[in-house]
Amino acid sequence: MPTRIEEPAYKRIQGVIRRRIDSGHLKPGNLVPSERELAKIHRVSLMTARHALTELARDGVVERRHGAGTFVAPPKVHFNKLLGYTEQMASLGLTAHSRIVSSAIVNREHEIAARLGLAPTSRLGRLERVRLVADEPVALEVCYWSADEFPALMEAPLDRVSLFSMLEQECGIEMAYADEEIDATDADQRMAELLSIPRGAPLLRMRQLIFSTTGRATVYVTGFYRSGRHTLRIRRFR
Repeated sequence: MPTRIEEPAYKRIQGVIRRRIDSGHLKPGNLVPSERELAKIHRVSLMTARHALTELARDGVVERRHGAGTFVAPPKVHFNKLLGYTEQMASLGLTAHSRIVSSAIVNREHEIAARLGLAPTSRLGRLERVRLVADEPVALEVCYWSADEFPALMEAPLDRVSLFSMLEQECGIEMAYADEEIDATDADQRMAELLSIPRGAPLLRMRQLIFSTTGRATVYVTGFYRSGRHTLRIRRFR
Protein backbone atom coordinates (compact mmCIF):
# COMPACT_ATOMS: atom_id res chain seq x y z
CA MET A 1 0.00 0.00 0.00
CA PRO A 2 1.25 3.52 -0.78
CA THR A 3 2.43 5.54 2.19
CA ARG A 4 -0.04 8.22 3.18
CA ILE A 5 1.58 11.64 3.46
CA GLU A 6 0.29 13.44 6.52
CA GLU A 7 -0.92 16.99 5.93
CA PRO A 8 1.26 19.63 7.62
CA ALA A 9 -0.19 20.93 10.88
CA TYR A 10 -0.37 24.54 9.64
CA LYS A 11 -2.41 23.38 6.62
CA ARG A 12 -4.85 21.59 8.93
CA ILE A 13 -5.32 24.79 10.93
CA GLN A 14 -5.90 26.76 7.72
CA GLY A 15 -8.44 24.18 6.57
CA VAL A 16 -10.41 24.50 9.80
CA ILE A 17 -10.49 28.31 9.54
CA ARG A 18 -11.44 28.27 5.84
CA ARG A 19 -14.27 25.81 6.51
CA ARG A 20 -15.62 27.98 9.31
CA ILE A 21 -15.59 30.97 6.95
CA ASP A 22 -17.21 29.01 4.10
CA SER A 23 -19.95 27.73 6.41
CA GLY A 24 -20.72 31.22 7.70
CA HIS A 25 -19.61 30.54 11.27
CA LEU A 26 -16.93 33.18 10.76
CA LYS A 27 -18.06 36.23 8.81
CA PRO A 28 -16.10 39.19 7.38
CA GLY A 29 -14.93 41.33 10.28
CA ASN A 30 -15.14 38.53 12.87
CA LEU A 31 -12.16 37.94 15.13
CA VAL A 32 -10.13 34.79 14.37
CA PRO A 33 -8.55 32.84 17.28
CA SER A 34 -5.12 34.17 18.19
CA GLU A 35 -1.85 32.33 17.55
CA ARG A 36 -1.75 31.28 21.19
CA GLU A 37 -5.34 30.01 21.11
CA LEU A 38 -4.74 28.09 17.87
CA ALA A 39 -1.57 26.54 19.25
CA LYS A 40 -3.46 25.34 22.33
CA ILE A 41 -6.52 24.07 20.40
CA HIS A 42 -4.50 22.18 17.78
CA ARG A 43 -1.63 21.20 20.10
CA VAL A 44 1.05 22.73 17.91
CA SER A 45 3.86 25.17 18.49
CA LEU A 46 3.30 28.93 18.49
CA MET A 47 5.47 29.14 15.36
CA THR A 48 3.22 26.68 13.49
CA ALA A 49 0.09 28.64 14.43
CA ARG A 50 1.77 31.87 13.36
CA HIS A 51 2.73 30.33 10.02
CA ALA A 52 -0.89 29.28 9.41
CA LEU A 53 -2.22 32.81 10.00
CA THR A 54 0.59 34.44 8.01
CA GLU A 55 -0.26 32.39 4.92
CA LEU A 56 -3.99 33.08 5.28
CA ALA A 57 -3.20 36.80 5.50
CA ARG A 58 -0.99 36.55 2.40
CA ASP A 59 -3.89 34.90 0.53
CA GLY A 60 -6.27 37.67 1.61
CA VAL A 61 -8.44 35.36 3.74
CA VAL A 62 -7.71 37.21 6.99
CA GLU A 63 -6.35 40.61 7.99
CA ARG A 64 -3.83 41.05 10.79
CA ARG A 65 -4.24 44.33 12.66
CA HIS A 66 -1.41 45.34 14.92
CA GLY A 67 -2.50 45.43 18.53
CA ALA A 68 -6.04 44.27 17.73
CA GLY A 69 -5.78 40.70 16.42
CA THR A 70 -6.60 38.76 13.27
CA PHE A 71 -9.94 39.23 11.51
CA VAL A 72 -11.78 37.62 8.60
CA ALA A 73 -11.08 39.81 5.57
CA PRO A 74 -13.82 41.20 3.34
CA PRO A 75 -14.01 39.24 0.10
CA LYS A 76 -11.87 40.18 -2.86
CA VAL A 77 -14.00 40.52 -5.97
CA HIS A 78 -12.51 39.23 -9.23
CA PHE A 79 -13.94 41.26 -12.10
CA ASN A 80 -13.52 38.57 -14.76
CA LYS A 81 -17.16 38.40 -15.79
CA LEU A 82 -19.75 41.06 -16.42
CA LEU A 83 -21.88 40.81 -13.30
CA GLY A 84 -23.62 43.39 -11.22
CA TYR A 85 -22.21 43.93 -7.75
CA THR A 86 -25.12 42.07 -6.17
CA GLU A 87 -24.51 39.11 -8.47
CA GLN A 88 -20.78 39.11 -7.75
CA MET A 89 -21.37 38.96 -4.01
CA ALA A 90 -23.98 36.22 -4.45
CA SER A 91 -21.42 34.16 -6.40
CA LEU A 92 -19.25 34.32 -3.27
CA GLY A 93 -22.11 33.27 -1.01
CA LEU A 94 -22.52 36.76 0.43
CA THR A 95 -25.45 39.15 0.51
CA ALA A 96 -24.72 42.64 -0.74
CA HIS A 97 -26.91 45.65 -0.26
CA SER A 98 -26.71 49.34 -1.03
CA ARG A 99 -27.42 52.65 0.61
CA ILE A 100 -28.77 55.21 -1.82
CA VAL A 101 -27.02 58.55 -1.37
CA SER A 102 -28.91 60.43 -4.09
CA SER A 103 -31.23 59.75 -7.02
CA ALA A 104 -32.24 62.37 -9.58
CA ILE A 105 -32.80 63.22 -13.24
CA VAL A 106 -30.11 65.53 -14.64
CA ASN A 107 -29.60 67.15 -18.03
CA ARG A 108 -26.22 68.88 -17.83
CA GLU A 109 -23.90 65.87 -17.96
CA HIS A 110 -22.88 66.58 -21.57
CA GLU A 111 -19.80 64.31 -21.67
CA ILE A 112 -21.62 61.34 -20.17
CA ALA A 113 -24.59 61.84 -22.50
CA ALA A 114 -22.17 61.77 -25.44
CA ARG A 115 -20.61 58.52 -24.19
CA LEU A 116 -24.11 57.02 -24.12
CA GLY A 117 -24.72 58.17 -27.69
CA LEU A 118 -27.31 60.75 -26.60
CA ALA A 119 -27.78 64.45 -27.28
CA PRO A 120 -25.75 66.69 -24.92
CA THR A 121 -28.78 67.93 -22.95
CA SER A 122 -30.55 64.56 -22.76
CA ARG A 123 -32.28 63.67 -19.51
CA LEU A 124 -30.19 61.15 -17.60
CA GLY A 125 -31.06 59.10 -14.57
CA ARG A 126 -28.33 59.53 -11.96
CA LEU A 127 -28.00 57.15 -9.02
CA GLU A 128 -25.32 57.37 -6.34
CA ARG A 129 -24.98 54.37 -4.02
CA VAL A 130 -22.66 53.11 -1.31
CA ARG A 131 -22.18 49.37 -1.82
CA LEU A 132 -21.89 47.28 1.34
CA VAL A 133 -20.98 43.72 2.29
CA ALA A 134 -21.52 42.52 5.86
CA ASP A 135 -22.45 46.14 6.67
CA GLU A 136 -18.98 47.30 5.62
CA PRO A 137 -18.90 49.99 2.89
CA VAL A 138 -16.60 48.82 0.10
CA ALA A 139 -17.48 51.06 -2.86
CA LEU A 140 -19.14 54.29 -3.95
CA GLU A 141 -20.78 54.08 -7.37
CA VAL A 142 -22.52 56.66 -9.56
CA CYS A 143 -24.62 55.27 -12.44
CA TYR A 144 -26.16 57.09 -15.42
CA TRP A 145 -28.70 55.96 -18.05
CA SER A 146 -31.27 57.46 -20.40
CA ALA A 147 -34.14 58.64 -18.19
CA ASP A 148 -36.52 58.76 -21.16
CA GLU A 149 -35.64 55.26 -22.38
CA PHE A 150 -35.66 53.57 -18.95
CA PRO A 151 -38.05 55.57 -16.72
CA ALA A 152 -38.81 52.51 -14.58
CA LEU A 153 -35.31 52.59 -13.10
CA MET A 154 -36.01 55.80 -11.21
CA GLU A 155 -38.78 54.03 -9.26
CA ALA A 156 -36.93 50.74 -8.73
CA PRO A 157 -35.74 49.77 -5.22
CA LEU A 158 -32.08 49.86 -6.24
CA ASP A 159 -30.94 49.76 -2.64
CA ARG A 160 -32.10 46.12 -2.58
CA VAL A 161 -32.05 44.86 -6.17
CA SER A 162 -29.46 44.74 -8.94
CA LEU A 163 -29.46 47.44 -11.64
CA PHE A 164 -28.53 44.74 -14.15
CA SER A 165 -31.47 42.55 -13.15
CA MET A 166 -33.87 45.50 -13.44
CA LEU A 167 -32.59 46.32 -16.91
CA GLU A 168 -32.90 42.72 -18.01
CA GLN A 169 -36.16 41.73 -16.32
CA GLU A 170 -38.12 44.98 -16.46
CA CYS A 171 -36.64 46.72 -19.50
CA GLY A 172 -35.75 43.74 -21.69
CA ILE A 173 -32.12 44.87 -22.07
CA GLU A 174 -29.41 42.22 -21.70
CA MET A 175 -25.95 43.42 -20.72
CA ALA A 176 -23.04 42.01 -22.74
CA TYR A 177 -19.68 43.69 -22.09
CA ALA A 178 -18.03 46.77 -20.65
CA ASP A 179 -15.19 49.02 -21.73
CA GLU A 180 -13.37 50.24 -18.66
CA GLU A 181 -10.83 52.83 -17.61
CA ILE A 182 -9.05 52.16 -14.33
CA ASP A 183 -6.77 54.43 -12.35
CA ALA A 184 -5.98 55.37 -8.77
CA THR A 185 -7.18 58.34 -6.79
CA ASP A 186 -7.45 59.56 -3.20
CA ALA A 187 -10.59 59.84 -1.13
CA ASP A 188 -11.82 63.39 -0.68
CA GLN A 189 -13.65 64.38 2.51
CA ARG A 190 -17.08 63.34 1.24
CA MET A 191 -15.89 59.96 -0.07
CA ALA A 192 -14.02 59.33 3.16
CA GLU A 193 -17.18 59.91 5.20
CA LEU A 194 -19.34 57.72 2.95
CA LEU A 195 -16.82 54.85 2.91
CA SER A 196 -15.73 55.18 6.56
CA ILE A 197 -12.06 55.61 5.62
CA PRO A 198 -9.50 58.34 6.31
CA ARG A 199 -9.40 61.33 3.99
CA GLY A 200 -6.68 60.77 1.38
CA ALA A 201 -6.95 56.96 1.57
CA PRO A 202 -6.18 55.25 -1.78
CA LEU A 203 -9.10 54.26 -3.98
CA LEU A 204 -9.41 52.41 -7.27
CA ARG A 205 -11.46 54.46 -9.72
CA MET A 206 -13.19 52.52 -12.47
CA ARG A 207 -15.17 54.22 -15.24
CA GLN A 208 -17.34 51.76 -17.16
CA LEU A 209 -19.34 52.14 -20.34
CA ILE A 210 -21.61 49.10 -20.37
CA PHE A 211 -23.05 47.80 -23.62
CA SER A 212 -26.08 45.64 -24.38
CA THR A 213 -26.04 42.55 -26.58
CA THR A 214 -27.04 44.79 -29.51
CA GLY A 215 -23.89 46.90 -29.03
CA ARG A 216 -25.79 49.86 -27.58
CA ALA A 217 -24.08 51.91 -24.85
CA THR A 218 -26.65 51.62 -22.06
CA VAL A 219 -25.16 52.52 -18.66
CA TYR A 220 -22.20 54.63 -17.58
CA VAL A 221 -20.76 53.96 -14.12
CA THR A 222 -18.03 55.65 -12.14
CA GLY A 223 -17.00 53.54 -9.16
CA PHE A 224 -14.62 54.28 -6.32
CA TYR A 225 -13.46 51.06 -4.65
CA ARG A 226 -11.56 50.68 -1.42
CA SER A 227 -8.02 49.68 -2.30
CA GLY A 228 -7.18 46.03 -1.59
CA ARG A 229 -10.81 44.87 -1.87
CA HIS A 230 -10.80 44.13 -5.59
CA THR A 231 -8.84 42.41 -8.33
CA LEU A 232 -9.52 43.96 -11.73
CA ARG A 233 -9.41 42.80 -15.34
CA ILE A 234 -10.12 45.15 -18.19
CA ARG A 235 -12.80 43.61 -20.39
CA ARG A 236 -15.74 41.56 -19.18
CA PHE A 237 -18.20 39.39 -21.07
CA ARG A 238 -21.49 38.16 -19.71
